Amino acid sequence: MEIFKIIGIALICVVAIIILKQIKPELTIFVTIAGTLVIIILLLNQFTTVLDSFKNLITITKLDNELFVCVLKIVGVGYISEFGANICADAGSSSLADKVIFAGKITILIMSIPIINNLIDLIVEFMP
Repeated sequence: MEIFKIIGIALICVVAIIILKQIKPELTIFVTIAGTLVIIILLLNQFTTVLDSFKNLITITKLDNELFVCVLKIVGVGYISEFGANICADAGSSSLADKVIFAGKITILIMSIPIINNLIDLIVEFMP
């Protein structure tokens, strides 16, 4: 299972960071970035499964492809926002992390407008 690899990489990075903090604290950010990149690469392999599932849903439901693309983008913005905020928090700037989360929420709200419009159109279509 991939999750065990990811946890293993994370634990190795944490141990390396703890050791480096005592020797050269300025290098800890590079270990964090390297570990993060390796984890993201491992997750990209699993992302194809999600895309295949969405393609299957599009085929079955015969809904507009753009809606599913919009949903995927919204999910991506959510994950990226949280990731960016966690980096800021790890660097000791929780105030900046809060701003990143807020910006992500606003971006998600803006990106969800087409979905809301389609939902309203669907409701209006069913009304007598």
